[in-house]
Amino acid sequence: MDDEQLKLNNQICFPIYSVSRLITKAYKPFLEEMGLTYPQYLVLLVLWENDNISMNTIGEKLLLNTNTLSPLVKRMEKMELLRRKRSKKDERSVFIQLTAKGKELKNKAVPIPEKLLNTLLTEDVSLTEIMLLKDTLNKWSDILSEKQNDK
Repeated sequence: MDDEQLKLNNQICFPIYSVSRLITKAYKPFLEEMGLTYPQYLVLLVLWENDNISMNTIGEKLLLNTNTLSPLVKRMEKMELLRRKRSKKDERSVFIQLTAKGKELKNKAVPIPEKLLNTLLTEDVSLTEIMLLKDTLNKWSDILSEKQNDK
């Protein structure tokens, strides 16, 4: 057995995991100013793009199960950022709609992506490299999602 393959430094997953955690941490000061957590910010990003969509659609876009998304949305509703509405056509479907307060936060959020990008750009890391990595990660996400759906 080759023990090399079990070393942490040889794992493809670990740098992705650690960078994900560090990026989430880098967002924290910007989001705290808005009174948001990172998962709440992600929900708002989805809704700012397409308001009044189903809970299932949000879950699909964020790769979150209903049991994770429901409490998150309930907290955001208590914060008056959004409202939940049952579909009249199908009572099992819940649609999520931004409130005026949720829409207003969008203006405060506009500078966040650029601020984070500026954190990542250095002499050693160019915008082209960042965009290439983002494209690669999106491809991997598609591949892994597809394989999960095949099961």
